[in-house]
Amino acid sequence: MTPSSAAGAIRHVACNLEFEVSSAAVLALQVAAASTAGEVFDERLDVRLDGVETNRPVSEAATDRGGRLHVVHADTGRLAISYQASIRPRKLPAPPVATEEVAVDAEAIAALRQSRYCPSDAMIGFAAVELAHLEAGPALAASVAAWVFERLAYVPGSSDTLDTAVDTLLAGAGSCRDFSHLTITLCRALGVPARLVAVYAPGLSPMDFHAVVEARRGTGWEVLDPTRLAPRSSLTRIATGRDAADTAFATTLRGDVELMSSEVITVIDDDLPPDDHVGPISLA
Repeated sequence: MTPSSAAGAIRHVACNLEFEVSSAAVLALQVAAASTAGEVFDERLDVRLDGVETNRPVSEAATDRGGRLHVVHADTGRLAISYQASIRPRKLPAPPVATEEVAVDAEAIAALRQSRYCPSDAMIGFAAVELAHLEAGPALAASVAAWVFERLAYVPGSSDTLDTAVDTLLAGAGSCRDFSHLTITLCRALGVPARLVAVYAPGLSPMDFHAVVEARRGTGWEVLDPTRLAPRSSLTRIATGRDAADTAFATTLRGDVELMSSEVITVIDDDLPPDDHVGPISLA
């Protein structure tokens, strides 16, 4: 099988989340495959409270780049949420054209702004000095991702929900979201628009929701995985935003909720496609 045909194989994704709800709550979930990822079929979202299927309605709202956010209302008790779907991926877009000038539009401007976990304004001086050896131009974002890959140790659980890219740089270690936050922050500090994408990632170990980077390249966007833990052409987009604050798989909007367990499963119907994490690839 060629890499291009492997990248077009059907993906099967699923997640199981359990929460302890101490007071009536409203949660925003981002676990569904984005509508732009391809043809979604055999899709099911189950919500159970204390083992009984709830009759509370679940509403859906569209977010950036085809993301789908589900709002769940829950009374006190043990809340179990499961999602599963199969996706026949769209043909991957052509790699973004390499141009010296980055197209300036609303998406690019939003992806240049500092954000909660990516304080790029605080790292402009560091990036200018530490990354001065990187060649400017279309490959700059990929070079930044390679620098982060070499600089950080991948240690799941080594950070917490309050850590920013600055904390990650000082610690020298982190999870996929930390790798992505640091890459995004440094790219923005160097004038390259970048944003975070939450994805399902076949081949990831240990299996979990995965975070990667989209960086502007000419008039398009290239996907970068600074952890290099999963082939980029096999990824399924879930949510897209400035950082993890925009793409969290669960956000408590009201009430008292504690995540007790999570499980993510994603497989592809054929062998995983190879990826050298060098050439530009766009995400559907």
